[in-house]
Amino acid sequence: MISIAGRAIGAGHPPFVVAEMSGNHNGSLERALAIVDAVAASGAHALKLQTYRPDTLTVDCDGPAFRVGEEHELWGGETLYRLFERAHTPWEWHEPIFERAREHGLIAFSSPFDPTAVEFLEKLGVPAYKIASSEIVDLPLIRLAAATGKPLIVSTGMASIGEIHAALATAREAGCTELAVLSCTASYPASPAESNLRSLPLLAALTGEVVGVSDHTPGIGVPLAAVALGACLIEKHVTWSRAEGGVDAAFSLEPAELAALVVESGRAWQSLGSVAIGPRPSEREGLRFRRSLYVVRDVRAGEAVTPANVRSIRPAGGLPPDAAGEVMGRRFTRDVPFGTPLSWDLI
Repeated sequence: MISIAGRAIGAGHPPFVVAEMSGNHNGSLERALAIVDAVAASGAHALKLQTYRPDTLTVDCDGPAFRVGEEHELWGGETLYRLFERAHTPWEWHEPIFERAREHGLIAFSSPFDPTAVEFLEKLGVPAYKIASSEIVDLPLIRLAAATGKPLIVSTGMASIGEIHAALATAREAGCTELAVLSCTASYPASPAESNLRSLPLLAALTGEVVGVSDHTPGIGVPLAAVALGACLIEKHVTWSRAEGGVDAAFSLEPAELAALVVESGRAWQSLGSVAIGPRPSEREGLRFRRSLYVVRDVRAGEAVTPANVRSIRPAGGLPPDAAGEVMGRRFTRDVPFGTPLSWDLI
Protein backbone atom coordinates (compact mmCIF):
# COMPACT_ATOMS: atom_id res chain seq x y z
CA MET A 1 0.00 0.00 0.00
CA ILE A 2 1.05 3.58 -0.64
CA SER A 3 -0.50 6.89 0.37
CA ILE A 4 -0.80 10.09 -1.66
CA ALA A 5 -2.01 13.21 0.16
CA GLY A 6 -3.54 11.00 2.84
CA ARG A 7 -5.40 8.75 0.39
CA ALA A 8 -4.46 5.08 0.77
CA ILE A 9 -3.89 3.16 -2.47
CA GLY A 10 -3.67 -0.61 -2.44
CA ALA A 11 -5.53 -3.90 -2.67
CA GLY A 12 -7.51 -3.17 0.48
CA HIS A 13 -8.95 0.07 -0.88
CA PRO A 14 -11.21 1.06 -3.80
CA PRO A 15 -9.31 1.92 -7.00
CA PHE A 16 -7.66 5.34 -7.10
CA VAL A 17 -8.92 7.05 -10.27
CA VAL A 18 -6.61 9.65 -11.83
CA ALA A 19 -7.90 11.94 -14.59
CA GLU A 20 -5.16 13.05 -16.96
CA MET A 21 -5.90 16.38 -18.64
CA SER A 22 -2.86 16.37 -20.95
CA GLY A 23 -3.42 18.71 -23.91
CA ASN A 24 -7.21 18.50 -23.87
CA HIS A 25 -7.44 22.10 -22.70
CA ASN A 26 -6.92 22.98 -26.39
CA GLY A 27 -4.91 26.06 -25.46
CA SER A 28 -7.62 27.58 -23.23
CA LEU A 29 -7.21 28.06 -19.49
CA GLU A 30 -10.97 28.50 -19.20
CA ARG A 31 -11.47 25.09 -20.78
CA ALA A 32 -8.79 23.59 -18.52
CA LEU A 33 -10.60 24.86 -15.43
CA ALA A 34 -13.91 23.54 -16.78
CA ILE A 35 -12.29 20.12 -17.14
CA VAL A 36 -11.12 20.32 -13.52
CA ASP A 37 -14.69 21.09 -12.44
CA ALA A 38 -15.99 18.15 -14.47
CA VAL A 39 -13.38 15.80 -13.03
CA ALA A 40 -14.39 16.81 -9.52
CA ALA A 41 -18.08 16.31 -10.29
CA SER A 42 -17.34 12.82 -11.65
CA GLY A 43 -16.06 11.61 -8.29
CA ALA A 44 -12.52 10.92 -9.54
CA HIS A 45 -9.83 11.18 -6.90
CA ALA A 46 -7.02 13.03 -8.64
CA LEU A 47 -6.20 15.35 -11.50
CA LYS A 48 -2.88 15.03 -13.32
CA LEU A 49 -1.05 17.34 -15.71
CA GLN A 50 2.09 16.95 -17.81
CA THR A 51 4.82 19.49 -17.10
CA TYR A 52 7.09 20.29 -20.02
CA ARG A 53 7.79 22.85 -22.69
CA PRO A 54 8.54 21.87 -26.28
CA ASP A 55 12.15 22.96 -25.75
CA THR A 56 12.57 20.71 -22.70
CA LEU A 57 11.53 17.63 -24.69
CA THR A 58 13.03 18.13 -28.14
CA VAL A 59 14.37 20.69 -30.63
CA ASP A 60 12.58 22.41 -33.48
CA CYS A 61 13.96 20.18 -36.21
CA ASP A 62 12.12 19.02 -39.32
CA GLY A 63 14.23 15.91 -39.97
CA PRO A 64 12.59 12.48 -40.39
CA ALA A 65 13.71 11.37 -36.92
CA PHE A 66 11.79 14.31 -35.45
CA ARG A 67 8.48 13.50 -37.16
CA VAL A 68 5.69 11.17 -36.08
CA GLY A 69 5.25 8.38 -38.62
CA GLU A 70 2.85 9.20 -41.45
CA GLU A 71 0.74 6.16 -40.61
CA HIS A 72 -0.10 7.39 -37.10
CA GLU A 73 -3.87 7.65 -36.66
CA LEU A 74 -3.84 11.01 -34.86
CA TRP A 75 -0.52 12.78 -35.33
CA GLY A 76 0.88 11.36 -38.55
CA GLY A 77 3.58 13.54 -40.14
CA GLU A 78 3.61 16.12 -37.35
CA THR A 79 6.96 17.20 -35.96
CA LEU A 80 7.61 16.46 -32.31
CA TYR A 81 8.16 20.12 -31.59
CA ARG A 82 4.83 21.20 -33.09
CA LEU A 83 3.01 18.33 -31.35
CA PHE A 84 4.44 19.24 -27.95
CA GLU A 85 3.80 22.91 -28.61
CA ARG A 86 0.15 22.07 -29.21
CA ALA A 87 -0.17 19.65 -26.30
CA HIS A 88 1.78 21.26 -23.48
CA THR A 89 0.16 22.98 -20.52
CA PRO A 90 1.67 26.45 -20.00
CA TRP A 91 3.56 26.51 -16.73
CA GLU A 92 1.78 29.66 -15.58
CA TRP A 93 -1.50 27.70 -15.76
CA HIS A 94 -0.36 25.02 -13.28
CA GLU A 95 -1.00 27.04 -10.16
CA PRO A 96 -4.59 28.10 -10.98
CA ILE A 97 -5.40 24.58 -12.21
CA PHE A 98 -3.98 22.99 -9.06
CA GLU A 99 -5.73 25.56 -6.90
CA ARG A 100 -9.09 24.85 -8.55
CA ALA A 101 -8.52 21.11 -8.11
CA ARG A 102 -7.70 21.50 -4.42
CA GLU A 103 -10.79 23.64 -3.88
CA HIS A 104 -12.78 20.64 -5.07
CA GLY A 105 -10.87 18.23 -2.83
CA LEU A 106 -9.00 16.66 -5.73
CA ILE A 107 -5.40 15.49 -5.36
CA ALA A 108 -3.41 17.38 -7.99
CA PHE A 109 0.00 16.32 -9.32
CA SER A 110 1.91 16.01 -12.57
CA SER A 111 4.39 14.16 -14.76
CA PRO A 112 7.71 16.04 -14.96
CA PHE A 113 9.77 15.58 -18.11
CA ASP A 114 13.04 17.22 -17.13
CA PRO A 115 14.83 18.58 -14.02
CA THR A 116 13.39 22.08 -14.41
CA ALA A 117 9.89 20.58 -14.22
CA VAL A 118 10.70 18.80 -10.95
CA GLU A 119 12.07 22.03 -9.51
CA PHE A 120 8.96 23.92 -10.65
CA LEU A 121 6.54 21.32 -9.28
CA GLU A 122 8.33 21.22 -5.96
CA LYS A 123 7.59 24.92 -5.57
CA LEU A 124 3.92 24.15 -6.17
CA GLY A 125 3.94 21.49 -3.48
CA VAL A 126 2.72 18.51 -5.49
CA PRO A 127 2.21 15.41 -3.32
CA ALA A 128 3.47 12.84 -5.86
CA TYR A 129 5.13 12.40 -9.24
CA LYS A 130 4.26 10.30 -12.27
CA ILE A 131 7.00 9.03 -14.57
CA ALA A 132 5.66 8.71 -18.11
CA SER A 133 6.34 5.56 -20.12
CA SER A 134 8.85 7.21 -22.47
CA GLU A 135 10.77 8.59 -19.47
CA ILE A 136 11.23 5.20 -17.76
CA VAL A 137 14.73 5.05 -19.29
CA ASP A 138 15.59 8.56 -18.02
CA LEU A 139 17.19 7.36 -14.82
CA PRO A 140 18.56 10.81 -13.87
CA LEU A 141 15.01 12.20 -13.97
CA ILE A 142 13.71 9.28 -11.89
CA ARG A 143 16.55 9.78 -9.43
CA LEU A 144 15.69 13.46 -9.07
CA ALA A 145 11.94 12.89 -8.61
CA ALA A 146 12.56 10.05 -6.15
CA ALA A 147 14.96 12.18 -4.11
CA THR A 148 12.04 14.44 -3.15
CA GLY A 149 10.82 11.59 -0.95
CA LYS A 150 7.37 11.73 -2.50
CA PRO A 151 5.44 8.75 -3.90
CA LEU A 152 6.33 7.83 -7.46
CA ILE A 153 3.97 6.33 -10.04
CA VAL A 154 5.85 4.69 -12.91
CA SER A 155 4.25 3.81 -16.26
CA THR A 156 5.81 0.85 -18.04
CA GLY A 157 4.66 1.25 -21.65
CA MET A 158 7.25 -0.15 -24.11
CA ALA A 159 9.51 -1.20 -21.21
CA SER A 160 11.30 -4.52 -20.82
CA ILE A 161 11.55 -6.27 -17.46
CA GLY A 162 15.16 -5.09 -17.25
CA GLU A 163 14.17 -1.46 -17.84
CA ILE A 164 11.43 -1.67 -15.23
CA HIS A 165 13.86 -3.17 -12.74
CA ALA A 166 16.43 -0.44 -13.42
CA ALA A 167 13.86 2.34 -13.00
CA LEU A 168 12.51 0.99 -9.72
CA ALA A 169 15.96 0.22 -8.34
CA THR A 170 17.03 3.78 -9.18
CA ALA A 171 13.95 5.21 -7.43
CA ARG A 172 14.51 3.11 -4.31
CA GLU A 173 18.22 3.94 -4.15
CA ALA A 174 17.35 7.65 -4.40
CA GLY A 175 15.08 7.39 -1.38
CA CYS A 176 11.61 6.62 -2.72
CA THR A 177 9.73 4.33 -0.36
CA GLU A 178 6.29 4.49 -1.99
CA LEU A 179 6.03 3.21 -5.55
CA ALA A 180 3.18 2.26 -7.84
CA VAL A 181 3.79 0.56 -11.19
CA LEU A 182 1.33 0.92 -14.06
CA SER A 183 0.82 -1.45 -16.93
CA CYS A 184 0.49 0.64 -20.07
CA THR A 185 0.26 0.27 -23.83
CA ALA A 186 2.00 3.40 -25.10
CA SER A 187 0.07 3.78 -28.34
CA TYR A 188 -2.54 6.43 -28.92
CA PRO A 189 -5.22 5.21 -29.12
CA ALA A 190 -4.39 1.71 -27.87
CA SER A 191 -6.13 -1.50 -28.83
CA PRO A 192 -7.70 -3.51 -25.99
CA ALA A 193 -6.18 -6.59 -27.61
CA GLU A 194 -2.71 -5.28 -26.73
CA SER A 195 -3.50 -4.53 -23.07
CA ASN A 196 -2.33 -7.98 -21.90
CA LEU A 197 -3.98 -7.51 -18.52
CA ARG A 198 -3.10 -11.07 -17.51
CA SER A 199 0.38 -9.63 -16.98
CA LEU A 200 -0.79 -7.51 -14.03
CA PRO A 201 -0.35 -10.24 -11.37
CA LEU A 202 3.09 -10.94 -12.83
CA LEU A 203 4.00 -7.23 -12.70
CA ALA A 204 2.95 -7.16 -9.05
CA ALA A 205 4.95 -10.29 -8.26
CA LEU A 206 8.08 -9.09 -10.09
CA THR A 207 8.09 -5.62 -8.53
CA GLY A 208 6.52 -6.20 -5.14
CA GLU A 209 4.69 -2.90 -5.58
CA VAL A 210 1.15 -1.62 -5.94
CA VAL A 211 0.06 -2.01 -9.57
CA GLY A 212 -2.45 -0.30 -11.83
CA VAL A 213 -3.11 0.73 -15.40
CA SER A 214 -2.48 3.81 -17.50
CA ASP A 215 -5.02 3.12 -20.19
CA HIS A 216 -5.37 4.66 -23.64
CA THR A 217 -8.07 2.36 -25.03
CA PRO A 218 -11.57 3.62 -25.82
CA GLY A 219 -14.17 3.36 -23.07
CA ILE A 220 -13.93 1.87 -19.59
CA GLY A 221 -13.94 -1.88 -20.25
CA VAL A 222 -10.17 -2.35 -19.99
CA PRO A 223 -9.69 -0.59 -16.64
CA LEU A 224 -12.66 -2.42 -15.14
CA ALA A 225 -11.16 -5.75 -16.22
CA ALA A 226 -7.84 -4.58 -14.76
CA VAL A 227 -9.42 -4.16 -11.33
CA ALA A 228 -10.35 -7.85 -11.36
CA LEU A 229 -6.67 -8.64 -11.96
CA GLY A 230 -5.34 -6.49 -9.15
CA ALA A 231 -5.19 -2.91 -10.46
CA CYS A 232 -5.32 -0.46 -7.55
CA LEU A 233 -4.84 2.71 -9.61
CA ILE A 234 -6.48 3.71 -12.89
CA GLU A 235 -5.28 6.58 -15.05
CA LYS A 236 -7.40 7.75 -17.98
CA HIS A 237 -7.22 10.84 -20.17
CA VAL A 238 -10.24 13.09 -19.85
CA THR A 239 -11.72 15.82 -22.04
CA TRP A 240 -14.74 18.06 -22.00
CA SER A 241 -16.01 16.76 -25.34
CA ARG A 242 -14.41 14.42 -27.90
CA ALA A 243 -16.50 16.05 -30.61
CA GLU A 244 -14.70 19.34 -30.00
CA GLY A 245 -11.39 17.72 -30.85
CA GLY A 246 -8.01 18.09 -29.23
CA VAL A 247 -4.61 16.48 -29.29
CA ASP A 248 -5.67 13.54 -27.08
CA ALA A 249 -9.45 13.76 -27.41
CA ALA A 250 -9.84 10.57 -29.45
CA PHE A 251 -8.75 8.32 -26.58
CA SER A 252 -10.09 10.42 -23.71
CA LEU A 253 -13.18 9.92 -21.57
CA GLU A 254 -15.91 12.50 -21.38
CA PRO A 255 -17.16 13.51 -17.91
CA ALA A 256 -20.13 11.11 -17.83
CA GLU A 257 -17.86 8.22 -18.82
CA LEU A 258 -15.34 9.17 -16.14
CA ALA A 259 -18.15 9.19 -13.57
CA ALA A 260 -19.19 5.72 -14.74
CA LEU A 261 -15.60 4.54 -14.41
CA VAL A 262 -15.42 5.77 -10.81
CA VAL A 263 -18.67 4.03 -9.86
CA GLU A 264 -18.07 0.80 -11.75
CA SER A 265 -14.43 0.39 -10.72
CA GLY A 266 -15.58 0.71 -7.11
CA ARG A 267 -18.18 -1.99 -7.71
CA ALA A 268 -15.63 -4.18 -9.47
CA TRP A 269 -13.32 -3.87 -6.47
CA GLN A 270 -16.15 -4.66 -4.06
CA SER A 271 -17.05 -7.74 -6.08
CA LEU A 272 -13.60 -9.30 -5.55
CA GLY A 273 -14.54 -10.12 -1.96
CA SER A 274 -12.71 -13.07 -0.44
CA VAL A 275 -11.87 -16.65 -1.41
CA ALA A 276 -14.98 -18.41 -0.14
CA ILE A 277 -17.50 -20.89 -1.54
CA GLY A 278 -20.79 -21.32 0.26
CA PRO A 279 -23.82 -19.28 1.32
CA ARG A 280 -23.17 -15.56 1.72
CA PRO A 281 -24.69 -13.73 4.69
CA SER A 282 -27.16 -12.01 2.37
CA GLU A 283 -28.34 -15.41 1.10
CA ARG A 284 -29.60 -16.68 4.47
CA GLU A 285 -33.15 -15.66 3.71
CA GLY A 286 -32.91 -17.35 0.31
CA LEU A 287 -31.97 -20.65 1.95
CA ARG A 288 -35.47 -20.73 3.44
CA PHE A 289 -36.97 -20.91 -0.01
CA ARG A 290 -35.21 -23.90 -1.46
CA ARG A 291 -37.40 -26.85 -2.51
CA SER A 292 -38.26 -29.62 -0.09
CA LEU A 293 -41.00 -32.25 0.36
CA TYR A 294 -44.28 -30.95 1.74
CA VAL A 295 -47.67 -32.44 2.46
CA VAL A 296 -49.88 -30.64 -0.04
CA ARG A 297 -53.32 -31.79 1.16
CA ASP A 298 -54.81 -33.00 4.45
CA VAL A 299 -54.09 -36.70 4.99
CA ARG A 300 -55.24 -39.32 7.52
CA ALA A 301 -53.14 -41.79 9.52
CA GLY A 302 -52.54 -44.94 7.45
CA GLU A 303 -53.01 -43.15 4.13
CA ALA A 304 -50.31 -43.88 1.53
CA VAL A 305 -47.81 -41.28 0.43
CA THR A 306 -48.49 -40.40 -3.22
CA PRO A 307 -47.49 -37.67 -5.70
CA ALA A 308 -50.95 -36.22 -5.07
CA ASN A 309 -50.36 -35.55 -1.36
CA VAL A 310 -46.59 -35.02 -1.20
CA ARG A 311 -44.71 -32.79 -3.60
CA SER A 312 -41.35 -31.06 -3.93
CA ILE A 313 -42.16 -27.37 -3.50
CA ARG A 314 -40.76 -24.22 -1.97
CA PRO A 315 -40.01 -23.39 0.89
CA ALA A 316 -37.34 -25.48 2.63
CA GLY A 317 -37.99 -27.34 5.88
CA GLY A 318 -39.06 -30.75 4.64
CA LEU A 319 -37.08 -33.74 3.45
CA PRO A 320 -34.83 -33.09 0.44
CA PRO A 321 -36.43 -33.50 -3.00
CA ASP A 322 -34.31 -36.56 -3.74
CA ALA A 323 -36.02 -38.41 -0.88
CA ALA A 324 -39.26 -38.55 -2.87
CA GLY A 325 -38.38 -41.97 -4.28
CA GLU A 326 -37.93 -43.39 -0.77
CA VAL A 327 -41.14 -42.03 0.73
CA MET A 328 -43.63 -42.83 -2.03
CA GLY A 329 -45.84 -45.77 -1.02
CA ARG A 330 -45.08 -45.49 2.69
CA ARG A 331 -47.95 -44.64 5.06
CA PHE A 332 -48.56 -41.70 7.30
CA THR A 333 -48.25 -42.46 11.01
CA ARG A 334 -50.83 -39.83 11.96
CA ASP A 335 -53.15 -37.21 10.57
CA VAL A 336 -51.13 -34.46 8.86
CA PRO A 337 -52.56 -31.11 7.78
CA PHE A 338 -51.94 -29.43 4.44
CA GLY A 339 -48.76 -27.29 4.36
CA THR A 340 -46.72 -29.46 6.76
CA PRO A 341 -43.04 -30.11 5.88
CA LEU A 342 -42.56 -33.85 5.47
CA SER A 343 -40.24 -35.51 8.02
CA TRP A 344 -39.36 -39.16 8.66
CA ASP A 345 -41.42 -39.30 11.87
CA LEU A 346 -44.62 -38.63 9.89
CA ILE A 347 -44.33 -41.81 7.78
